[in-house]
Amino acid sequence: MSAKMVFCLRRLPTIDAEEFSRYWRDEHAPLFRQYAEALAVRRYTQSHRRPGRLNEALREYRGAPDGYDGVAEVWFDSLDELRAALTSDAGRAAADALITDERRFIDHAASPIWIAEEIEIDLP
Repeated sequence: MSAKMVFCLRRLPTIDAEEFSRYWRDEHAPLFRQYAEALAVRRYTQSHRRPGRLNEALREYRGAPDGYDGVAEVWFDSLDELRAALTSDAGRAAADALITDERRFIDHAASPIWIAEEIEIDLP
């Protein structure tokens, strides 16, 4: 069974939303691409929060807390492959390099992360 890691990102309070998005897309994504094979990654997406009043209106309408700055999704063929990658020397080195870079722009303490099972719902 395939697996997916979901990472809801909040930026460090010392950087603004525009710089967060730029760094994540232009600096971190190429680094991630470099280590994807060592981590057995099959797909990686970044969802960047769009600026503007619509997000605030949606939050207010629902009575929801402030949203995340972005969401990263990382797919793996299986949990076993992910575990094997994370216990290999190359996988540990890749994870360490990525986490070190993330500390430059992500507030880890405020950014939940988990492994998920994706369930696709058929639409009419």
